[in-house]
Amino acid sequence: MDIKKYFQDKRIGIIMGGWSQEREVSLETGKAVKKALIEEGMNVLAIDVDRNEFTTKLKEEKIDYVFIALHGTFGEDGTVQAILELMGLPYSGSGVLCSALAMNKVFSKCFLSFNNIPTPEYKVVKKGDILQDLDLKLPVIVKPSMQGSAVGITKVLEIKDLYAALNRAFQYGSEVVIERYIQGKEISVGILGEIVLPVIEIVPKGDFYDYEAKYVPGMSSHILPAALDEITYNKAQQYAKKVYSGFNCRGAARVDMMVDDKNEIYVLEVNTIPGMTPTSLLPEEAKAAGINFNQLILKIIELSIVEKQARH
Repeated sequence: MDIKKYFQDKRIGIIMGGWSQEREVSLETGKAVKKALIEEGMNVLAIDVDRNEFTTKLKEEKIDYVFIALHGTFGEDGTVQAILELMGLPYSGSGVLCSALAMNKVFSKCFLSFNNIPTPEYKVVKKGDILQDLDLKLPVIVKPSMQGSAVGITKVLEIKDLYAALNRAFQYGSEVVIERYIQGKEISVGILGEIVLPVIEIVPKGDFYDYEAKYVPGMSSHILPAALDEITYNKAQQYAKKVYSGFNCRGAARVDMMVDDKNEIYVLEVNTIPGMTPTSLLPEEAKAAGINFNQLILKIIELSIVEKQARH
């Protein structure tokens, strides 16, 4: 479809910021999306979301379409998607159920296991539980169940450090996942509708791909395409497509994985609102596939409009 013609008499609202731990990343994503859409001649308004007035602003500013640039709680977990559904406003990215499932690491693990998609062994711990038997060999990764961007994550090498890691993770919610650490290469595969993007390999400067490695320039390097043999490379793309389809993702998504020294692949999670910052993976993968940043943003919007039209 001619997406520019479709939007010639419509106004796009970019919702960004919010109040999650990923606010600053969201603002960077929103700023980049706004710049791209203005360059493409779109009528755009950026809205820094608060808890009370952003729906009123969407109405007052006569917004016809919402590009979701929110990361973390409220933005990626299906909440804002449900609000926009109630308002009757079309929006970018995945729907309510997909967003909620993908954001929750426990539900994601259950889905992956049910569909025979390999994922690291894990244990779920809730606040107040007495942890008597870990059942997992060290090292492990301790992470909040409902956070993204590696917020609250700790790599635990010795059992004496486990409780400090749990306490840190519990700052971000009442449920925590303890996951077997996979030693090997961290890779990611972006999906854009039917397009499977090239596999990218992330090489963090530190011990693992934490928040700093994700967003501080120079704290990680990327190998694109990833240095994998052809069979492993193709399998990673196949897993990404299977996850995208199974979760019923829409628009763009990014599937993160680990590859161990035996070339076994383990899916970690799916990100339904990938970052669009200067250090983000999805735009880099898209560029390698011949899709520049502006084209990427327009394609994400187009996919959501086509899907909405198909439902009506």
